[in-house]
Amino acid sequence: MTRTSALRSVTRTLALAACLAFAPLATANDAQPALAPALMGDTINLTDGRSLTAPILKETNEAIWLDMGFEVVKVPRARVASIVRAEKSDAPAIDRSDLFEVATDLPERAPREHSIQFGEAVIKVSTPGGLGSGFIIHPDGYAITNAHVIQGETRIRATVFEQGEIDFRRMLIEDVEILAVNNHLDLALIRLKHPDGKAFPTTYVQGAEELSAGQEVFAIGAPLGLERTLSTGVVATTQRNFEGITYIQTTTQINPGNSGGPLFNASGEVIGVTNMKIPFGEGLGFAIPSRYVRDFIRNRDAFAYDKENPNSGYNYGTPPTRSNFNAPSILDDATGS
Repeated sequence: MTRTSALRSVTRTLALAACLAFAPLATANDAQPALAPALMGDTINLTDGRSLTAPILKETNEAIWLDMGFEVVKVPRARVASIVRAEKSDAPAIDRSDLFEVATDLPERAPREHSIQFGEAVIKVSTPGGLGSGFIIHPDGYAITNAHVIQGETRIRATVFEQGEIDFRRMLIEDVEILAVNNHLDLALIRLKHPDGKAFPTTYVQGAEELSAGQEVFAIGAPLGLERTLSTGVVATTQRNFEGITYIQTTTQINPGNSGGPLFNASGEVIGVTNMKIPFGEGLGFAIPSRYVRDFIRNRDAFAYDKENPNSGYNYGTPPTRSNFNAPSILDDATGS
């Protein structure tokens, strides 16, 4: 038997075992064979024309793991042509106690899969002085971005991307409302109004924080105005301190225009808001952890935007640089003073 024939035989055996594992027991009164309703789960169509049907346990950029009933089978991502997902009856539990949504039991998937699901909830934020990114947290159009993206501006526009069954629509929303600004955390809450009165797609904000160095993350934003750009990386450290705030440091590419966009984990949750990078430093990006975002939204009344004073709140400027680097004469013991 050749290697190819052996591989096909093993694949057929695994598929048959999966069918038997998920098939209900047949009785004498059954009109259909026991294997008829057995094909349960997601269907993985391979590049060679074959397919496997079984529940997906985990997904990464490199592979997909399938539950075959008696063992787990790893399928290389390069061999997968398409995935037809089964409708799940056990949808993730969603907590919408505030403007943001927190979901539990979300499956881990590859960034390209999550970008299809959550990409429409990422927006481009434009002002007369520049642009940035943001993400929608509520169907009524509430969204998060960085405070420095809209700092000092009153005319805000947002670009939303809608993917239909056939066509793609880029929609420009004028007169975006600013609701709250926290300059210290560099967060802002804005609101969009859909011209057709439709509900907006949303993202999930991570609830209980689960961060660790090395975990895979990805960002979606509009670096240099190039909207819908996805970049991947890992968490470099979860404890990077700047001016009294703890940031997530990531190797994900963050560039001007990414500011205010979401940083996702492998489950599709927003774990942070990208807001800065070290100039001339490759792979040195930073994001505001979602715990700050949740606290900002829950206490948004304290940071309500004052349209009469666009720079409302405390904004500390950079102190002047030192011009004299010599020690003060009063500290010189040789003077005898």
